[in-house]
Amino acid sequence: MERSAVFGGLQPNYLLYPSPNSSSLPFSDHRARLPNFSPPPSLSLKIHKQVSSCFKAVSPFKRGAAFSDTHSDTFELADIDWDDLGFAYVPTDYMYSMKCTKGGNFSKGELQRYGNIELNPSAGVLNYGQGLFEGLKAYRKEDGNLLLFRPEENAMRMIMGAERMCMPSPTIDQFVDAVKATVLANKRWVPPPGKGSLYIRPLLMGSGAVLGLAPAPEYTFLIYVSPVGNYFKEGVAPIHLIVEHELHRATPGGTGGVKTIGNYAAVLKAQSAAKARGFSDVLYLDCVHKKYLEEVSSCNIFVVKGNSISTPAIKGTILPGITRKSIIDVARSQGFQVEERLVTVDELLDADEVFCTGTAVVVSPVGSITYKGKRVSYGVEGFGAVSQQLYSVLTKLQMGLIEDKMNWTVELS
Repeated sequence: MERSAVFGGLQPNYLLYPSPNSSSLPFSDHRARLPNFSPPPSLSLKIHKQVSSCFKAVSPFKRGAAFSDTHSDTFELADIDWDDLGFAYVPTDYMYSMKCTKGGNFSKGELQRYGNIELNPSAGVLNYGQGLFEGLKAYRKEDGNLLLFRPEENAMRMIMGAERMCMPSPTIDQFVDAVKATVLANKRWVPPPGKGSLYIRPLLMGSGAVLGLAPAPEYTFLIYVSPVGNYFKEGVAPIHLIVEHELHRATPGGTGGVKTIGNYAAVLKAQSAAKARGFSDVLYLDCVHKKYLEEVSSCNIFVVKGNSISTPAIKGTILPGITRKSIIDVARSQGFQVEERLVTVDELLDADEVFCTGTAVVVSPVGSITYKGKRVSYGVEGFGAVSQQLYSVLTKLQMGLIEDKMNWTVELS
């Protein structure tokens, strides 16, 4: 059934998705159907960009706002406080699941009601840490359509990580199509423009049972989503880092360059100690010379001096961040000289400005660095001039506020 409406002059294009009480939405032909995923006609209400007297004009971006036509069909955003989103788990409606056996190919993915999953106690991911994850975001535009930011980059990074961890991986098309389907099925959880984003967490894990040390016999690809605001409690205010010179995040020849789950458990001890002392997070050094910057617990680091921006080179111990890669391209397009190289602690302490990048944090200015008891502060409150400029360009691209000349965004409607 189709109805038309206009809400508060915003004229969004929305879909009403199946009731959260329905169990699953199987796809017999994943590759053919996922790119154009939409609910069954009997369960969907497509609201076009037209004016209709059947609807009451009301802003669709109010908390729990409901829209009804004369036949009592309704659509509403999730009933949460969009002005109070942090970076915390919020359960949504649907998740996506797809499996394959060792040496096989992924196929027949499906959307399921979000909920707990079953794993054999001898699953490879539980016993030997054979698992990877990714992180990306969806944003709501002013016209109601949604934007993904460079999802194919996440797909390629998962493929690279899977090879290192002896795991099969979904193809780029399978990954991107699954992300699209999951976002559309959870569309009501995408925050209103300027209120945050929908964080998308793809997982790849050895779900098959294995006792001896070996690759698992079965693998599960899973995607769930959660609406989020700012990663750090400071919001977009400067964060305060401490340089860790005893514990290390990664070693040469290890897995520091892929997004394997064990990399993140390894930083919890130093991070917890730092937060207990009032710091926002930890900046790690290389484990050989103990003087070159690597990365923060979950984001990359950039050092600004004059018109030059430096960031540690990717050499196997540093995650190749997609936001990092994007900021490098944006900075060069803005006339900055960007160097990927070894960066010393001394350069860090002598910098004009320091900032971090990552999917979760986007661009976060660093207000101070503490190293062996010495604290160095940067600039004044808020963003430095360079990080502010780069943050502005990148976020406008991600939210569809400026022309995407890079062809980085994927629009969903």
